[in-house]
Amino acid sequence: MLNSATETSLRKIIHCDCDCFFAAIEMRDDPLLRGRPMAVGGSSDKRGVISTCNYEARAYGVHSAMATAHAKKLCPDLLVVPHNMAKYRLAAQQIRDIFYDYTDAVEPVSLDEAYLDVSASSACQGSATLIAKEIMARVHAEVGITLSAGVAGNKFLAKIGSDWNKPNGLCVILPQQVADFVVELPVAKINGVGKVTAEKLQRLGVQRCGDLQAYTVFELVELFGAFGQRLYKLCRGEDDRPVKVSRQRKSLSVEHTYPEDKDSLSQCLQQLPALFAQLNQRLEGLEGSYLVTKQFVKFKFSDFQTTTVECVVAGSIRLSVYHDLFQQAFERGAGLGVRLLGLGVRFQVSHDSYGEQLPLFPYDLTLHG
Repeated sequence: MLNSATETSLRKIIHCDCDCFFAAIEMRDDPLLRGRPMAVGGSSDKRGVISTCNYEARAYGVHSAMATAHAKKLCPDLLVVPHNMAKYRLAAQQIRDIFYDYTDAVEPVSLDEAYLDVSASSACQGSATLIAKEIMARVHAEVGITLSAGVAGNKFLAKIGSDWNKPNGLCVILPQQVADFVVELPVAKINGVGKVTAEKLQRLGVQRCGDLQAYTVFELVELFGAFGQRLYKLCRGEDDRPVKVSRQRKSLSVEHTYPEDKDSLSQCLQQLPALFAQLNQRLEGLEGSYLVTKQFVKFKFSDFQTTTVECVVAGSIRLSVYHDLFQQAFERGAGLGVRLLGLGVRFQVSHDSYGEQLPLFPYDLTLHG
């Protein structure tokens, strides 16, 4: 078994952060919003506040948490769109489901960002960089927005990396690059360095992490209290915080995009056993207690429209249920070919107080009866 120091040194962490999330969703759904300064927030005549804005608006100095009235003064042509939280939550769940295809070690920070520990992931030959690239491509293709990612050996550097090349950017900080990278890193980039701390550092002549490295841990604690210990480590690129799985996943699925469209229901059903076996394998690898409450299938047709059909179940999943759901989903295509097939389950998180957990296994492999 690896000791904690070894585990920390072998970590592969990805920080994913959607680009102007709320605004991106609105521009995805209304192309007329693209290319012009726009924001999502409250009305200027009701003391509203900007939640997020696109990059065209940021060029005028508009930013999140700014009063809408002030944002309008900076950018008179700014279009402010009201929130649609149901739509944003749906997109966030779609993105999170993609994360879970690569690791169960996901720590959501907010609707639009999360840390992933892919140290033990076998996806993409175990390459965190390739996993990050694949996640970025899938979010763009399946959700219709972009995200930026940082890849590093710890959470601090991964988060710095995700902001380095925005939007739609990827920054990989290899272990051998850390020392040179942090020397030039502005101290303002350190999480927890707010306005007051930044001003104090400025008075000390400290602008980069390299400047901060000249101070001993005792001097930093004397200057900044308990935060001084953290400053001492972070300015050297050190961060031993693990990715905390704050909640269990709500679903699990598998899917496959085919090189040639499936033009008939029988062709789709021929793919069902292989997908079902893959889903079973992933279910067996789950850690934690889960109750299956629904089975669902996903079809993406030749015109790139997607449909999902689901039904309520209890206990073991059944191949016969997926057979029926395939038929319903195929009929929705009205004769279109099918380019992607997927199937999955939705969970209710189980707790000891709920009583005995229903088994995920054995599976019912029969198609009828």
